[in-house]
Amino acid sequence: MKILDWYILKRYLFTFLMMLLLFIPIGITVHLAEKIGKILKNKAPFGEVMLYFLDFTIYFAHLLFPLFLFLSVIWFTSKLANNTEVVAFLSSGVSFTRFLRPYMIGATIVAIFSIILGLFLAPKASEGFNDFSFKYLKKHKSAVKKTNVFRQINDNEIIYVSNFDAKNKEGRNFTLEHFEGNELKYKINASRIKFIEKDTIYQLTNYVKRDIGENEDIIEKARRKDTLFSFHVDDLIPVIYAAETKTYGDLKRFIAKEEARGSSNVGRFKLVLYRKWSLPVSVFILTIIAVAVSSIKRRGGMGVNLAVGICIAMVFVFFDKIFGVMAQQSDFPPLVAVWFPNVIFGILAAYLLYNAKR
Repeated sequence: MKILDWYILKRYLFTFLMMLLLFIPIGITVHLAEKIGKILKNKAPFGEVMLYFLDFTIYFAHLLFPLFLFLSVIWFTSKLANNTEVVAFLSSGVSFTRFLRPYMIGATIVAIFSIILGLFLAPKASEGFNDFSFKYLKKHKSAVKKTNVFRQINDNEIIYVSNFDAKNKEGRNFTLEHFEGNELKYKINASRIKFIEKDTIYQLTNYVKRDIGENEDIIEKARRKDTLFSFHVDDLIPVIYAAETKTYGDLKRFIAKEEARGSSNVGRFKLVLYRKWSLPVSVFILTIIAVAVSSIKRRGGMGVNLAVGICIAMVFVFFDKIFGVMAQQSDFPPLVAVWFPNVIFGILAAYLLYNAKR
């Protein structure tokens, strides 16, 4: 690599890192100011609070880092343009494509980081973030309603739990109904269900089983009962965030199982799966757009480039959110919803790059 490549690459990575270090503390501060009342009210342990904000940092960075990257590239490239450095580079015989090469190297490094973050780190952070939220930040009636899990686990059985703590593997107000055809054969109720991982059994508190007979029902009761069930503990996790907490391999297996059950949330899960790969691709697209927009020295200076960049970024987020909601709430294909913004902005990137070369 030549001096020009190292110069731009270092500025690319350094500015991106500084952008993360600038905005993440702001996000944490705003989030803390909003949630501190509930954290203190529900007496969350200090250690869990620290882990929560660490998870929030990873979760927040993964969610918004393409925008941070986009703005950081516009920022330092605009400074190069205002200092007439871009003109000097191109006037020395360097083509615009050659000028773009260190940006693509930087985008590759960031894309690899994005893949590692999305496949391994972000799922764990999302699990911790959501577990803490359900445990300490949503301890009221409306939150309990949001956590209701009602699922058909096979052809004959349906389970229900009012709320489930994924971290402690413990749920409340558990019900299992077993059908043969359209006829209910037995029903199990418990005020509490807990998965004992070391023994791979379920512990039920205030256990009641009602066998439906032809003439009369047979009722079995126990203060505590250890038993086995055919469903997995993951079936009790609220589907609101189940997909976000799984690594890539686990998520693929989870989706296959949900498809076999005919789950209505498969579109939501596939959306999470496809975004793990669309996000790294968007790094290259946004980098090209940012360079093409900001490499021209404008009369209004850096502010004009930043204004244009922020507008483009907001449109990108708008497209991403709109199509994401469509995939979650309708039969709109999740693959199209995830990749359509990249395709549209990829065309825009090609158009801007062509004009920038000219």
